[in-house]
Amino acid sequence: MNTAHHHDHPHLSTAQRIDQARAIVEGANERFTPLRAHVLELIIEDGKAVKAYDLLARLRPDVGSPKPPTVYRALDFLSRHGLIHRVEALNAFIACDHNHIHDHAHDHGDGSHRHLAEFFICEKCHDVEERHAHDHAQCRPEGFTITRSVVEHYGHCASCLG
Repeated sequence: MNTAHHHDHPHLSTAQRIDQARAIVEGANERFTPLRAHVLELIIEDGKAVKAYDLLARLRPDVGSPKPPTVYRALDFLSRHGLIHRVEALNAFIACDHNHIHDHAHDHGDGSHRHLAEFFICEKCHDVEERHAHDHAQCRPEGFTITRSVVEHYGHCASCLG
C-alpha cells in the first residue's frame, strides 16, 4: 500500500527536524528521550503514513523496548506535541511539517498551540497529502472544548485519475 506523504522538506534534514522537535518538547518542559527521537526519525525518514506495527519492526532494541505499548506511548507523546498526525482512515501516523507548527499554530486560550491538519486520501492508491486546515474554533458549540481535530477528505489523486 502506497501511503506517500507529500510534505517534502528539501531545506531541512532529518537531523534538523529532530532538533526542532527536541526544542518544541523541551520548551514544554518535557523529555525528548532517545526512543521518542528514534520513533520520530523513523516516521520522518519513511516519508509516508506509517503504521505502528511497521515502526515496531524497525525499532532498534538499543534505543528502547520494541514492544507495542512502548511504540504507542511514543506515538501518543509525539502526537500530543503536534510533531506527528494520525491519519484515522489508515490507522497510520505521518510526520508534521515543523514549519507549520510555528507558522500556523493557534492559541486556544489555554496556552496550547495546535497545528490543525487536513488530509487528502486517495481511495485507489492510498496516497496521503497533508495541508493546513482552517481553525474551526469560532464555530464550535458554546461551552464545547476542542481537544483534537482531524479532517480527512476521500477521493482520487491526479495520478489515479490520469
